[in-house]
Amino acid sequence: MDLQALKNKYDIIGNDPVLNEALETAVKFAPTGLSVLIQGESGVGKENVARIIHQFSTRRQGNFFVVNCGALPKELVNSELFGHVKGSFTGAVDNRKGYFEESDGGTLFLDEIAELPLESQALLLRVLQSGEYRKVGSNKVEHTDVRVVAATNVHLYEAVKRGKFREDLYFRLSAAQIRIPPLRERKGDIYLLFRKFTSDFSEVNGMCKISLKPEAIRLLEQYRWPGNIRQLQGFTQSLTAQVSVKVTPTLQRIELSAQDLEPLMPREQGDPIPVVYEGAPAGSSAGPSFSADERQAIFKAIFDLKQEVDALKARLDRRELPAPAAAAPLEEAEWQGEEEFSAHRPIVHVETHEQPEEGSSLSVRRNEEDLIRQALEKYHGNRKKAAEELGMSERTLYRKLPPEYRKK
Repeated sequence: MDLQALKNKYDIIGNDPVLNEALETAVKFAPTGLSVLIQGESGVGKENVARIIHQFSTRRQGNFFVVNCGALPKELVNSELFGHVKGSFTGAVDNRKGYFEESDGGTLFLDEIAELPLESQALLLRVLQSGEYRKVGSNKVEHTDVRVVAATNVHLYEAVKRGKFREDLYFRLSAAQIRIPPLRERKGDIYLLFRKFTSDFSEVNGMCKISLKPEAIRLLEQYRWPGNIRQLQGFTQSLTAQVSVKVTPTLQRIELSAQDLEPLMPREQGDPIPVVYEGAPAGSSAGPSFSADERQAIFKAIFDLKQEVDALKARLDRRELPAPAAAAPLEEAEWQGEEEFSAHRPIVHVETHEQPEEGSSLSVRRNEEDLIRQALEKYHGNRKKAAEELGMSERTLYRKLPPEYRKK
């Protein structure tokens, strides 16, 4: 398999020579059976490299398990890795296999290996040397044939010097090393990744794709991206969502200049892009900030909530659900203010003491009517299709119809 075919198979984007060298090294190490240590910052794609090693090895028919050592509770690490017998500790209500037993004949990827407690490091060293281990609470020696691929986002030998990581285990793991470069060392790949992320996200969520002018590309490349590919993906998805809610729904693509992009770029400290705060003055940065992972969770929650709200409205429209006896009529109970909850951005209401500009509410209403007119013209007056285009119910569309459509 050539290098480009390998990238396509594992969805790896980029042409940087250092990245290419890392991938080629992974393929060379794969059939050797050696334990491999993958080094790289958080978010650079170390798991993908581990999967390549497994798939190009003689163990490809065996299991491939991923274990994040940093996410395991310290008191349960040995149980998770090596298993336990019934009654070995409080909560051990039955016998349980550990990852080394489950991975027999395959590959075990231990991410964040530096987070393993020293006691567990000693047990790991033993199984790497002899294939022997004991389940928690058992004196019986078990055997397994597992290849370990480990990864770390810290300088592991510095951890050895500080007494946080066993030196003998370090040398056992580091016989074969692969370094994955951070995104700031792959500047030529940044825009390639950006285009991939905005294209995928917009296609799934029905939003417009974003392209950048040359000066905006340079701005994107100048940022350090401390969270690497994961941070760039979160930023691109958030940017796509925020830009999409500000443009005509039917627009398929928009090109941003450096002037457009600069206010939305993360700060050097790694702050996320701004959230739009309903009611806050233009340009205000008031309100909370969120990490890339938090933003993605927020968007997912909003998308899920929008689907649930739409389903509930549909059921009420069909009278499948009885309205509570004390409930107000549906027409009075629907959203106030921005009536259709936007699934494309978090809306945070911020109290301000500034008076709204004269005519501002009228301007919003006119813009809304313009969008409705465009949708109705596109579908030749078909209200159902226009409502679907605008992401609102037909009932809400009827209430918002421009005057010239109300008698039709």
